[in-house]
Amino acid sequence: MSSSVRSPDGTVIGFETLGAGPPMVLVHGTGADHTRWSAVRERLAERFRLHLVDRRGRGLSRDEASAYDIRREGEDIAAVAEAAGGGVYLLAHSYGALCALEAVGRTDAVTRLVAYEPPRPKPGEHVIGPDARERMRAAGTPEEVLVIFLREALRLGPADVEAMRRTPVWPARVAAAHTILRELEVVERAEFGASLGEIAIPVRLFAGTESPEYLRLAADAVAARVPGADVVPLRGQAHQAMDFDPDQFVRAVFDFGEA
Repeated sequence: MSSSVRSPDGTVIGFETLGAGPPMVLVHGTGADHTRWSAVRERLAERFRLHLVDRRGRGLSRDEASAYDIRREGEDIAAVAEAAGGGVYLLAHSYGALCALEAVGRTDAVTRLVAYEPPRPKPGEHVIGPDARERMRAAGTPEEVLVIFLREALRLGPADVEAMRRTPVWPARVAAAHTILRELEVVERAEFGASLGEIAIPVRLFAGTESPEYLRLAADAVAARVPGADVVPLRGQAHQAMDFDPDQFVRAVFDFGEA
């Protein structure tokens, strides 16, 4: 079932709802939409009432009311959490985890958060270099932009990219490619400041043991700022554990829900 809410700046944020139980809001990362949870959604829906968000600029949330700002994304997620009725378990991946960290300071509707590798560059470095960003700007197709992002930012090899290309959600990833550069610009400036110390709900970071170093360091940095937060390693996995080891991913999500 598809539903929507209106964010404070007037943007309509769409989401799909399924399952029964306590509310869970799921927030995808860059170059994706709500379908990126396809490998785990049915199992999660056995225990939770899922609200799978399309972040602004794609899918059910294409029409944006103002210039882009990640703070507006925090308002979007807060609005969905409030529509879900409160007591929300917020599950967010990658750039979506940065948005979720914005959201938890804007609403009391979220009562726990899993943030899977919110990205930030390693100090003194880039997530993706200026040359690669220029190639993305000059790319002839959205798919080319997406492939450069997967290769350069997530450090995926050609075989992994081809495996993703064969999945049913690849067209949705291509359709969201126009949002990649603006989100990379935010990531390159990302700072984990004192506001994280004001978060008063349980927070857990997921980090793949095989993920690029900058993502693992970023997870550690958030956990060090948020009172009581910890980092759970996803063994043998990188940035897409929900796709390549859904059993381990779902167990980790359920474990935090029961903590």
